[in-house]
Amino acid sequence: MSTERRSQADRDEITVEIGYALVSACFLGGVMFAAIAGPAAVWDLPPAVERFMLLAGASVGGVLAAIRVVHVLWRHGQPKN
Repeated sequence: MSTERRSQADRDEITVEIGYALVSACFLGGVMFAAIAGPAAVWDLPPAVERFMLLAGASVGGVLAAIRVVHVLWRHGQPKN
């Protein structure tokens, strides 16, 4: 990491990349939650199964969202050839 100041364009680029990472992570997490927990809202399932599907959907969605943010920001931080 250098000690020189970043230009406004560099700061704007980082801001846009962070925004993209967060928006795409929220979308991915929401889609995965809906795919896993969605059947619990449509079908009449036992309460234990509904709770499990909601918990599994939230867990998988949250983990994949976090992985997405790390992946996008990691790739952005790598040097461009």
